Amino acid sequence: MEFKGKVVIITGSGAGIGRETAIQFAQEGAKVVIGTKSEGNGIEVASFVNENTNGEALFVQVDVSDSASVKNMVDKTLEVYKRIDILVNNAGIYHRSTLDDTKEDVWDKIMSINLKGSYLCSYYALPSMLANENGVIINVSSEAGLIGIPGQVAYNVSKSAMIALTKSMAVDYASKGIRVNTVCPGTTETPMVINAIKQSNNPEMTRKEFQEMRPMNRLGKPEEIACAILMMASDKIKYSTGSTLTIDGGYTA
Repeated sequence: MEFKGKVVIITGSGAGIGRETAIQFAQEGAKVVIGTKSEGNGIEVASFVNENTNGEALFVQVDVSDSASVKNMVDKTLEVYKRIDILVNNAGIYHRSTLDDTKEDVWDKIMSINLKGSYLCSYYALPSMLANENGVIINVSSEAGLIGIPGQVAYNVSKSAMIALTKSMAVDYASKGIRVNTVCPGTTETPMVINAIKQSNNPEMTRKEFQEMRPMNRLGKPEEIACAILMMASDKIKYSTGSTLTIDGGYTA
């Protein structure tokens, strides 16, 4: 079990990619902190992990856009587990609109969760990692952080900025034993994506369009993205920092 005894905080882990990432880390023996805003989802995932894996889970309700809430999550983690080995900044929201149709409050909300949330979680987790001269931070960006996808400007910008955040932290902390990498998923079968498809004018056609724009002609699976996150967190590739791993069915190629 590669991650046996490692303490891993995963935000947005109540569903989708975050949930699957928590389960996979726990299956490898990790102690996972389920950080999510949804109490019901958080309790469910923590219970599943504790009952069905080789690891263990602690649920801490968190709003990643709120400094006090993030500090509480990190403090609870250190109180229970005494250290933080890996942080996965996965929490995020999505919105479709062009710039002229993006209201200021929508822009601020997307930036506060997708980008500021990654900053806050890293800010509060870093002291423990620095004290131990060891740690890994994985920022979950998107294919939208690599190219300009039409009609989702705020989301694109937030995800692109996460890649810049990764590179900046990577060069600042490489000599201090901390690695920082990015994973960029393509459109994946998560509750957020499934809900977006259902709410479209023609769900069947929307799904088909999502699939056909990719050389692989399908959407990604949460377990595939989770596997990439674990790989980037692995000590087997300790020479990797500031890197971006894309898992998008060939879309950005």
